[in-house]
Amino acid sequence: MAIERVGVVGAGQMGNGIAHVLAVAGYEVLLTDVSEDAMANAIKLIDRNIDRQVGRGLITEADKAEAMKRIGTTPKLADLGQTDLVIEAATERETIKQAIFEDLLPHLKPDTILTSNTSSISITRLASRTDRPEKFLGFHFMNPVPVMQLVELIRGIATDEPTFKACAEVVQRLGKTAATAEDFPAFIVNRILMPMINEAVYALYEGVGNVMSIDTSLKLGANHPMGPLELADFIGLDTCLAIMNVLHDGLADTKYRPCPLLTKYVEAGWLGRKTQRGFYDYRGETPVPTR
Repeated sequence: MAIERVGVVGAGQMGNGIAHVLAVAGYEVLLTDVSEDAMANAIKLIDRNIDRQVGRGLITEADKAEAMKRIGTTPKLADLGQTDLVIEAATERETIKQAIFEDLLPHLKPDTILTSNTSSISITRLASRTDRPEKFLGFHFMNPVPVMQLVELIRGIATDEPTFKACAEVVQRLGKTAATAEDFPAFIVNRILMPMINEAVYALYEGVGNVMSIDTSLKLGANHPMGPLELADFIGLDTCLAIMNVLHDGLADTKYRPCPLLTKYVEAGWLGRKTQRGFYDYRGETPVPTR
């Protein structure tokens, strides 16, 4: 399966990062989103982020110009029908992802591969709602996409070997490393990472420590580059809660019960960096803990 044209659904944090690395690697990219503003902002952000790569000597100005020319945008999901590979990077809600794939199906080429950047939802279940479960794969990039080297590849029960190999070759061309995960809730990275973040929220909830003491303890005591509460803000507290709910529902184990404080922050709309408030308040010159 020769993949040269890639469609990316969703121009948010993950979608624009995926479009960025694909274009730099030489793929023709078509990016779509329900919001015209989101697409415009994504192109500006990609331009700035590639500028950083030029500044660090990783690519040349000519490379940047070629990469930017390879990225197109469209408000019409149907326009992605003629691409060789579609990467869905919409919000972490299964009903939205299912609706996207159902809307795409009538417009796809017979051999187009469908993938989802989901961080937790069953690949088998998503694939079952399409006409090509054998050509469906979990394609989970890490955030921020241009920086992080890992991509989780998750087979559904029906995924065939040519589809897996074609996507593994894309990962290799991007200069990243693929890790194969089984189709269990949250796969590998988030199966381990999210319970740690959730436990940090419990430590805050129970008064074991405040935001700064918890984050400082993990940074200096475990040599983590970012504390768990700071990381939760970076990921998005709504995403963290969604993944914990998938783990709790899918594995039926109380150890995955989301912390009530995490739920409260999400209900308040304090989702982290993207809303300027989470476990830290980002509205001033420097972040300030909210507890």
